[in-house]
Amino acid sequence: MPELPLDQVRTLLAVVDEGTFDAAAAALHVTPSAVSQRVKALEQRTGRVLLLRTKPVRPTESGEVVVRFARQLARLERDARAELGMRGAGEATRVSVAVNADSLATWFLPALTRVGQDPGLCFELHREDEDHTAALLREGLVMAAVTSSPDPVPGCTVRGLGRMRYLAVANPDFAARHLAGPLAEVLPKAPVVVFDRRDDFQDGFVRRLTGTPANPARHYVPTSEGFAEAVAAGLGWGLLPEAQAHPLLDTGRLAQLAPERPVDAPLYWQQWKLDSPALAALAEAVAQEAGRALRQGPPIQPN
Repeated sequence: MPELPLDQVRTLLAVVDEGTFDAAAAALHVTPSAVSQRVKALEQRTGRVLLLRTKPVRPTESGEVVVRFARQLARLERDARAELGMRGAGEATRVSVAVNADSLATWFLPALTRVGQDPGLCFELHREDEDHTAALLREGLVMAAVTSSPDPVPGCTVRGLGRMRYLAVANPDFAARHLAGPLAEVLPKAPVVVFDRRDDFQDGFVRRLTGTPANPARHYVPTSEGFAEAVAAGLGWGLLPEAQAHPLLDTGRLAQLAPERPVDAPLYWQQWKLDSPALAALAEAVAQEAGRALRQGPPIQPN
C-alpha cells in the first residue's frame, strides 16, 4: 500500500477547511500551483478522486477518509506537543463533538465540567440531530458524537449511553380544544410542534398510533428550549424529553396525552480510535453523566 505523504495530506485538509485552493495556499504560505500539485499527486498516489472542484470544494467519499486521517494526525500531534510541554502560549487543546439538541439542553453540559477546569482544554460543540451526528464523524468534522446509531463509523469505537425517554404532552387548554375524544382519532388532526423539516419524531408517534402522519399544520421551532416553551404555550402538541416535561407537568402547564406510551430513544457515544488523553477523559465523563441522567436497560418497544 503506498504511503500518504504528510505534506500532501495536510494540504488536502487545508483545501477542505479553507474552501478553495487559493485560500489554502494563503493559509499554508505556498503558491496555489503548489497546492494543486500536492492534491493531484495525492490523488495519483491513492488512485482516487479526493476532491470535487466545486465552490467551496467538497471531499468525495474517498476524500473524507483522507480528511479524517489528517484531522486525527493533527490531534495526535497536538496531544504529543502538550505532553512534551511544547504547547505555545494561548494554544488550547480543542475537542470537537457533535451532540443532539435535546441532550445538549438536558444532560450533556454537566459532563464537560466533569473533565476538569484545565484552561488549556476547549470544547467545540456541533448541534445536530442524533440521526445525523454520525455523518459529521464520517466527514472528519468532529472527533466524537452522541448518536442514535449503534453501528460504528469507520475508524471509530461505539458504546451505549442509555435511553432518553420522551413524553407526548400538550398545554391543557390546547388539549381541551383540539384533543377531546379518542386520541387515535383526534391527534392526527391537531396542530403539532416539530424541531425542523427533518424531524419526523412526532409523525412516527402518530403513525404507530393511527397509521397516518401528524397534521401538516405544524410549527417549526429549532431549539430544544424553544420547542418545550412552544408546546407549553399551546402552539401544538409535541414529544418532550421527560427531564424537560416533568417540571412543566408538575406546575400544570402541560398534560400528558398518552402516559402508557412513552417513547425511548437509545443514544450511543462514538469517537475516533485515538490514544488521546483529552478524548478519553471526555468519553469517561460523558458515560458517567449519561449513566446518571439517562434510563438504562432495553428500550421500550412502541406498540
